[in-house]
Amino acid sequence: MSLDASVEADRKCTHRTLAPRLLGLVTLLTWSLSAQTTVAPSKETIESAGMKRSYYIYVPESVLPMEAAPLLLLLHGSGQNGLALLREWTGLAATEGIVLIAPNSRDRLFWRLDDDGPAFLRDVIDAAASRHTIDRRRVYLFGLSGGAVYALTVSVLESELFAATAVFAGVWRDEASLAIVPHARRKIPISIFIGDRDEFFPPQAVIATEEALKKAGHPVSLTILERQGHSYAGVARKVNRDVWNFLEGVRLESEPNF
Repeated sequence: MSLDASVEADRKCTHRTLAPRLLGLVTLLTWSLSAQTTVAPSKETIESAGMKRSYYIYVPESVLPMEAAPLLLLLHGSGQNGLALLREWTGLAATEGIVLIAPNSRDRLFWRLDDDGPAFLRDVIDAAASRHTIDRRRVYLFGLSGGAVYALTVSVLESELFAATAVFAGVWRDEASLAIVPHARRKIPISIFIGDRDEFFPPQAVIATEEALKKAGHPVSLTILERQGHSYAGVARKVNRDVWNFLEGVRLESEPNF
């Protein structure tokens, strides 16, 4: 082999050896920079009704500073907190440009009107809107399990605050809750997602909730997930996408009425 041929062979060998390493370094650097710029949820506190309350907020980078973004208020399940539910939504929120807010109920086990009433939820929304540009006609509500039951109640009480509501694994189970449905000031669109094997909410409760909403004139959709129990984690990605497909097309016709 000539000297020139030997040098060329060594060059090609070095290129083959270094190229994968350089590609790996570039990939690692890109991932590192991306990780550094990824927005993380933050925990905030406000004073509401003379009490210090907390909530989590996530504002993805896809939300432009001067552009009004939709806001999704998330009500966590019993025994959980707002952060657990919010984390299930951050991927979709980043893609769709949704501001997420997930308040903590005063009692971790329950949502109660006395402690967590509509005024508290309005205070949380107002706190977020004071720092970020929110489209107040596109404020939505999503509830899980115990938070789902509470979301339905709040939707009736504050039908002119939320553009639309969706819930997973929770419906009304008592006559008193069903009785308030006709008194909503606005016919708020509501979507219910629930498994056909839910351990806590029997089919008769699901049917009663759907019928009460329809009878009162509320646009309501019901999605029964086959062979699905109460658990949310395994179906969250698909449910969240279907939920957002339902919510995103609804907008209040006028400014929200508190």
